[in-house]
This record gives sequence, C-alpha cells and structure tokens, in this order.
Amino acid sequence: MRAGSTENFLDSNLIQQVFRKNLSVEALNERLRKRFMEFDDPRDRKRTTIPLVDALMSGFAMFTLKIPSMLALDKYRMSDEHIGNLKSLFGIEKVPSDTTMREILDEVDPDQLRIGFKDVFHQLQRSKALEDYVFMDGRYLAAIDGTGYFSSDSIHCPSCMEKHHKKDGTITYHHQMLGAVIIHPDQKVVIPLCPEPIIKQDGETKNDCERNACARILGKIKKDHPRLNLIVTEDGLSSNAPHIRDLKKHGMSFILGAKPGDHKFLFEEYSLAGSRIKEVIIHEAKGAHVLRYVNGLQLNEKSDDVVVNFLEYSECRPGKRDINFTWVTDIEITDDNVLKIMRGGRARWKIENETFNTLKNQGYEFEHNYGHGYKNLSVNLAFLMMLAFLVDQAQLLTSKVVQQALKKSFGLSNMYRKIRYLFETFAFKSWLEVYEALAYGFDTTLTIRRPNSS
Repeated sequence: MRAGSTENFLDSNLIQQVFRKNLSVEALNERLRKRFMEFDDPRDRKRTTIPLVDALMSGFAMFTLKIPSMLALDKYRMSDEHIGNLKSLFGIEKVPSDTTMREILDEVDPDQLRIGFKDVFHQLQRSKALEDYVFMDGRYLAAIDGTGYFSSDSIHCPSCMEKHHKKDGTITYHHQMLGAVIIHPDQKVVIPLCPEPIIKQDGETKNDCERNACARILGKIKKDHPRLNLIVTEDGLSSNAPHIRDLKKHGMSFILGAKPGDHKFLFEEYSLAGSRIKEVIIHEAKGAHVLRYVNGLQLNEKSDDVVVNFLEYSECRPGKRDINFTWVTDIEITDDNVLKIMRGGRARWKIENETFNTLKNQGYEFEHNYGHGYKNLSVNLAFLMMLAFLVDQAQLLTSKVVQQALKKSFGLSNMYRKIRYLFETFAFKSWLEVYEALAYGFDTTLTIRRPNSS
C-alpha cells in the first residue's frame, strides 16, 4: 500500500459522512427554508403578518406529515404541542390558517420552487448517493410521463384545461403534471426532478398538451443540470420525430416505446431488414428471453433525418401468453448491451408504480383537492408535494435509521401514519428522534431504545 493511501481513504470517508449529514431531514428542510426566505413576496410587506417562508414551509410540512387536508393542518395551529413540533421539525414560526395559506400560496410564482429541487438533487450528487444510479456509459436513466391530479365540473381557474362534453354540453376542468424521475432497474427509490405543469399557458386560450410540456421540461432540466448526462425513457406516444429532435438538441439519449399501430413505416422497414436483424436468446428455468434488434432504421417516411435503432423483446414462458415490447433508441445496440437497453425500457414503469401510485396511494393524497385558488395555488401545492416526496426519497436512499424505521413499519403508508401519530402525541427536538422512535421502539414517555453501541 503506497504511503498516504490510508489517510486519503479516511479523508474520503469523512467527506462522505459530512455530505450524508447534509442529506438528513433537518439539513434538507433547513436548506429549503433558507431558499424560501429568498423568494419574491408579491404581497405588501407592511400588511403581512405571516411570512412567506412560513406559508411555504407549512405547505411542505402538510405533505411531509401526510396531513389529509388544510383544515386538519389548521387544527394543529390551535395546539401548543403541535406548534412546538412544527417549529422544531420545520422551523415554522407562524402557522397560517387554511384560508390565509391558500391566499398566500396562490400568488407565488411556481417557477421559484424549481431551485428547491435543484438544491436537493445537487446534494445527492455531492454525497455520491447517486453513484448506483449510473445506468449506462456514465449516463443516468430518466423516466418522463404525465398524470392528472385535479378534475372538477365547477371549480376552475384561468390555467385549467377544459374538456367539453358534446353529449350534455358540460365542461370538465382539469390540471395535469409531467413528471421526470431518475430511475434504475435495480433501485426501488426514485429521484424526482422538478415537474412541469400541463396547464393553459399565460395568454393562451387553447389547452396545453403533454408534448408541449415535454419540450419545456427538457429545456429546464438541461438548464438546471447542464452536466447531467441522461438517457430518457418514455411510452409509445413519445417516439415521434419532433420529440426525438428535441431530445437530441438537448444532448439526451433515449429509449422510447414504439407500437406497430403508430409506426407502420418503421415496422415495415424492420420486417424487410432480413439478415441485418440480430438475435439474442437467454434461457432461464421459467422460460426464455428473446431479443431481436437492428440498427439504422428510418423512423418514418417523411423524416429521413431521424434514424433509430430498433429493439424487439419477447418473454416466453411455457403455458403462458408471450409478453412483447418494442422500443427505438439512439444507442447503438450490440449483443453486449441489448439486455441492458431492454431493462432500461422496461424500467419506465417506475414512474407509474414508484412515483405516481405512491403519491396517490401512500399518504400524499395527490388527487385530493387541497385547494385550487385563482392563479397558482393548485400548481404550487403539487410542487410542494413533489418536494416533500423528493426529501422522503432521499431519506429512504441514504438514511439507515429511516430504512430501519420502514422495515419495522411494514410499508410506507404504515410508516407515514405512525410518523403523524408520533407528531401528534409527543414533543420532538429533531427528525432523528422521530425516526429512531420508529426504528428502535419507544414507550409512553418516548424513551427511545437505541441499539447497543457495543
């Protein structure tokens, strides 16, 4: 061992410990609180009694604690014990009423919240927490997809999209959001980037659409993370020439679903490729994986500048129906990387199961109408929810005590329910105490039983 190597190793470990400490709930909450203090407040400061930072942190706290409504949060405002925990765990000095919080957050420009996502993500990068997320050739895999989170036949704002029903003449007003998350086939935790609202844009009368929102989010991701090398994976609606040009313009690679009904020309070209098609078969006890690929096919008849590589995958199991998928990618496919590309394409479902389903069914109440407002309230609440989700995911990825708390709780929704019970029942000085109580046990005086350090 060369001289100094042990010292360098210790220095590296110490640096990593410092960075991981900066990923604790306390550290990330404080980082976000300081950022919120820098936001432009559109109100007349002489007439304000609730600081903007407290309104933003109260919204963030609501989603962190999985409180089911603003009215429920308002009840905490009446309790000295709850006020104490909101101050010690979130740094909130004055908790706004539900009406006041709606009024304050409605005026905030949602674009200001982007910096919060950027701060947390950069801290994950600096701590080396994302090293296991490198997917291929030094690049990360990012899944992008849209989902709805608000719908009403009566409540609406100027940003609402409208669906006109010809049968009875009624209108449904709705909001959608385009999410982007860093994923890996072998990792359960996902890392969300700042989402993009799918709403009517300022001055527009026509509905927004997922394609326009995707063009916006690609540019914003590149601006926020200029050195982040991405491979984007999306569903079959995304494999069109304009979108592929957008991806390439921003220096992003892609693995995009492709369906025969949407790509008649492409599939005809594939059927005529003959000996150019390569095949890899992987046999397992339960069946076989059949991968066929060909490089250098034109995507469609009109776009001769968009050339893609084509991958067909079949999962064959005796006595069961074959499962088939097809993708296009700009990555040159070889026998060595074809399995990895297939796994990257199939991992796209993580934005559905590990992201949107978690937000809707694991306590965040993503589809619940916390408040709609007249300007930006609905979007800001969705952003604050996603920020809380990002901090939660950072803990699940990096904190051993949080991982132990999850194990002892037998599931996310149970853990979040227990956290809210502890918050409502005991006084805490830190989030570490909360998670240690869940991980190691506690009695009615909240005497935490830590593991024997010896």
